Amino acid sequence: MSERPSDPGIIFRGRESSVPHWEVSPGAEQFKIGRVVARQRRRRGMSQEVLSGLVGRSADWLSKVENGRIPLDRVSVIEALATALKVPVSELFAGTIEVAGDSGTTTDGILGIRAALSDYQLALPETHDDVEVIATQVNQLWTACQNGRHDSAFQQFPHLLRKAQGTALAAGGGDRRRAKSLVAMIYHAAEFSLTKMGDPKLAWLAADRGLTAAKESEDPAVVGSLLRAVSHSLLSDGQLNAAKQLVVQAADYLQPGLRSADEAYWSVYGTLFLGGAVAAARSQDHESTRTFLAEAQEATRFVDSRSNHLWTSFGSANLDIHRVATAVELGDLQQAMELGPRVDLSNLPIERRVRHSLETARAFDTAGRRADALEIIVRTERSAPTQVREHFISRELVSRMVRTSRRQPGADLAGLVSRMRLVID
Repeated sequence: MSERPSDPGIIFRGRESSVPHWEVSPGAEQFKIGRVVARQRRRRGMSQEVLSGLVGRSADWLSKVENGRIPLDRVSVIEALATALKVPVSELFAGTIEVAGDSGTTTDGILGIRAALSDYQLALPETHDDVEVIATQVNQLWTACQNGRHDSAFQQFPHLLRKAQGTALAAGGGDRRRAKSLVAMIYHAAEFSLTKMGDPKLAWLAADRGLTAAKESEDPAVVGSLLRAVSHSLLSDGQLNAAKQLVVQAADYLQPGLRSADEAYWSVYGTLFLGGAVAAARSQDHESTRTFLAEAQEATRFVDSRSNHLWTSFGSANLDIHRVATAVELGDLQQAMELGPRVDLSNLPIERRVRHSLETARAFDTAGRRADALEIIVRTERSAPTQVREHFISRELVSRMVRTSRRQPGADLAGLVSRMRLVID
């Protein structure tokens, strides 16, 4: 491993845009937004020529968007349409979900977390357990999260949180600080799953509660991890500038400890910049995207790429995953298509593998290479069927393929529609 730099530090000192940004909410079926755009436009008595002119596009482009022939898959374009229509971006997603069946188990789990986060009573000392027993259960919770088993994570969360809080109350000294760090990571796991399931507001609350516990742990790496969780929830809520700014502030907080940092510390530090790079790319900030990725790359020098310290999965492979994701956001499809299939995913959790494969498929589909995109989705489904069938990117891609196909869907595409229980009207 290379020698640590004598003066490690972040390169970026962010400049903030005055324009607010919003992220496409997980779970939204983006291919249907065009219909909502058309409805909102007619309500305001606007012609296609007027609305398209306001967003710097042609009337022909807008006509194709409204008819579902061109997907709206760029955050910046969706944001511009919402601004021109004078509606919140969330309004463009009204009624866009099309899923057969129900998600009662997931809904019950989210309600359980909401109830736990709303419980301001301190856990009683008799609910405590040995700190290392709690640590083992926290590891099991995070394993469920990173394997995409969010229902299982939701079910574990309330009881484990109460027990960890009781343990922190009953313990003293180093055990109490250790228990507080475990409480913080339980909240972080809740933020992780809630973000994936499309509830960024509740995710932010979990991350914020976790940050309070992290500060009481007096462990800078855990504090940095929860700052990352807060930034992630802001990113998922579309507060892109706030997410970028927090990444810079968190890096400033961690920077003094880098000279004596272990791999876990470097992993948290580097992972901060991966999230910052996504926030920058979604706001079309090319310079900050490059800077954040460069800082993350520097951090990989001090981490074994096979590690998963503090459940960051940080290393060269995760860096490449984010290079692909940011390239897609910035419209650099060639880079995404060239790098995406070459990334070695073998040491990464299922959640990371699935997300990367679907981002790569999205790049191929956007570039007009639909057969390649479909092949990636089918291949990924074989290794992680539940995760692929429930992921918002794969559902959007499959739905778009069916809607824009000029002929009857083939066996692979029709099979995906059936297994995903999609309703295509």
